[in-house]
Amino acid sequence: MSNISNQAYVHPEAKLGENVTIEPFAFIDKNTEVGDGTIVMSGANVRNGARVGSNCRIFPGAVVGGIPQDLKFRGEESLAIVGNNTTIRECVTINRGTASKGYTKVGNNCLLMAYSHVAHDCVLNDNIILGNATQLAGEVEVEHHAILSGGTLVHQFTRIGAHAMIQGGTRLGKDIPPYIIAGREPVCFSGVNLVGLRRHAYSNEKINEIQEIYRVIYQSGFNFSDAINKIESEFEETPEMRLIVDFVKSSPRGIVRGYLG
Repeated sequence: MSNISNQAYVHPEAKLGENVTIEPFAFIDKNTEVGDGTIVMSGANVRNGARVGSNCRIFPGAVVGGIPQDLKFRGEESLAIVGNNTTIRECVTINRGTASKGYTKVGNNCLLMAYSHVAHDCVLNDNIILGNATQLAGEVEVEHHAILSGGTLVHQFTRIGAHAMIQGGTRLGKDIPPYIIAGREPVCFSGVNLVGLRRHAYSNEKINEIQEIYRVIYQSGFNFSDAINKIESEFEETPEMRLIVDFVKSSPRGIVRGYLG
């Protein structure tokens, strides 16, 4: 049975699942969906176009589905989609999409810490953590299990690979390949994310394989194109190798450089 405060505003056309909690002074707009077991706390806003999954927690001051901060936006219908079991902490903002994609998406089991921002047409996959005050510009893509530490600033159209770890306060203007740590100023490759990979049960053999691939990319003296050719010709075809190679080959912005210090 749902628990909806009579001091909250819930539009008659909003679609609420079972066992939803809406605290006093929350706002649920028309053209919204809130899944089973989700809690919308006092002062949170679920705006037109929001689609929130099951068992989410939306903390005070958060806004899901605010209109894009994009001057090309002309009021078109679009969505802000949040998956299941995702936590949206205080004053997080998730803008809905524009005509470019039509939606902004945050996946399942994500944690968006206080004051983080997800701009229009971003796509965040599952199990992602955004640290406090991390800011994603429009059309950023973040793959599963990536962690962006507090105060990370991400330029529009940037891609961040699976299991990547971004050090706090980093400014990103290049793509971040899978499995690595990126940081410093200017941002650069800072090693393989060993702790993250071990936490997710990657074997020592797999971790060694990933390290050898990145030695070719960043420490061999090859340019990125030649490094990828060498990896494809000399390394065993594995899912990890293919993920790295395809990411680098498909990067329109180019990947982050190695450490030059």
